[in-house]
Amino acid sequence: METTQETTANPVPTGRRVLITGAASGLGAALAEAFTARGDTVLRTDRAEGADLRLDITSDDDWARARDHVMETWGGLDVLVNNAGVAGGGRLDRATIEEWQWITDINLFGAVRGLRTFVPLLKEQGSGHIVNVASLAGLVHPAGMGSYNAVKAAVVALSETTGHELAAYGVRCSVVCPSYFRTNLMDSLQGADAALGEVMSSLVTNSPISAEQIAAEVLAGMDRGEEVIIPDEAARGAWSLKQNDRVGYDAVMRKQAAKLDRMG
Repeated sequence: METTQETTANPVPTGRRVLITGAASGLGAALAEAFTARGDTVLRTDRAEGADLRLDITSDDDWARARDHVMETWGGLDVLVNNAGVAGGGRLDRATIEEWQWITDINLFGAVRGLRTFVPLLKEQGSGHIVNVASLAGLVHPAGMGSYNAVKAAVVALSETTGHELAAYGVRCSVVCPSYFRTNLMDSLQGADAALGEVMSSLVTNSPISAEQIAAEVLAGMDRGEEVIIPDEAARGAWSLKQNDRVGYDAVMRKQAAKLDRMG
């Protein structure tokens, strides 16, 4: 998979009109601050308090209102950041169908709804940049995280497709694949597999990487024209292992699976 495009000689754009979902906290809030520091104008959307505009990404009506707001306020959009999402997972014999449906509707179809809402506008204006926040789980697939891995891998595939479809219209697409970093994502964690939840929460809490560091790397990756932004060393190492040493990668993943089973 290609992870970069040739860097352009053009200056880094500022003054962009940016809509970010899930921007009341976590990575979304960090991205909002990073874009604002660049001189961009940011519309922070979220279903939680603290946003500029309420947007439940599972609601077609909310997306329509967001588009109306963007057109009435700005007359167009330069950057759409599909960031909002939830944490979940569970081993195959423990995660329920309801859990699979819940995480798919939010983490995958939330991004799909965002694209369906704004792609016609971006095509019409002949410019724009879409940023879909996926996860390292979209590229490497640990045991116990089947539903999370599946939806994040789908977001990676969706992003590549988006880039191909919209290139002729002057619209770019990047997908972001970070490893664990400190955020409040675990507040949304649902699932019957308590052992998996314990592992995920520990990895997030003990990560040395902050949301602000990830946000800075996202903007740097956009500046470089990267289609797949892998913003931290841990993520780059895991992806490199899978690409270059599949036997070693499988051994690591199956060791983790065995450890999870020992937890009960």
